[in-house]
Amino acid sequence: MTLRIDRVVTHGTFALDGGEWEVDNNIWLVGDDDEVVVIDAAHTAQPIIDAVGGRKVVAIVCTHGHNDHVTVAPELADKLDAPILLNPADDVLWEMTHPGVAHRPLADGDRITVAGTDIQVIHTPGHSPGSTCLYLPEAGELFTGDTLFSGGPGATGRSYSDFPTIIGSIRDKLFALPAETKVHTGHGDGTTIGTESPHLEEWIRRGN
Repeated sequence: MTLRIDRVVTHGTFALDGGEWEVDNNIWLVGDDDEVVVIDAAHTAQPIIDAVGGRKVVAIVCTHGHNDHVTVAPELADKLDAPILLNPADDVLWEMTHPGVAHRPLADGDRITVAGTDIQVIHTPGHSPGSTCLYLPEAGELFTGDTLFSGGPGATGRSYSDFPTIIGSIRDKLFALPAETKVHTGHGDGTTIGTESPHLEEWIRRGN
C-alpha cells in the first residue's frame, strides 16, 4: 500500500493562563488504505472520524498537552478503539482538560509502525515540557506540532514553556534532519527543514 498523509482542519479555542484564543488546528492522518495513525485530536471528533473512514487506528498521538491538541482524544479513543499516546512531561497540561483520564506514555526514541513504515518519536521540549515531533525517515516527512512553524519556533510566552529550550530542541534535533524533510505543522502551512534552518540565529536575536 502507498503511504498517504491526510490533513483535517478544525476550529476552536485554545485556553491557558486565563486567556482564550480562537485557533484553527491541523490534524494529520498518516497511513494507507487499511490502517492509520492520528496526530493530534483538536476540537471536534466527527471530521477526524470521517477522515479515518473505517480504517484501523494504530494510535492517537498527541504532540503535546495543550487543550486544543487533545480536546477530543478520549472521544476518539473510545469511538475508534485506539490508544492515546502523550509524553508524560505534559501530564500537568493534560489534566487541565481531561482530569483522571488515562493515556499511554510516549517517549523519545519510541517507534510507531503504520503502513509498513516507522514513525520515530523525537522529544522536543520548549513549547511545552513534553512536546514531541514525529519523523518518518523513509518518507522524509516530519510532524512538528507547535514546536516548529513556517517562520519560527512555537510560542513560549506562557506557562510550562521556555524559549532557550525550544531553540535547543529545534537546533539539535530537528535541524539535524535532512534539508529536504517536509514539515507538517500544528497550525497553518507547512515548510521544509532547509527553508527554516538558515534563520535560527535571527530567531534567537528576535527572542521569545
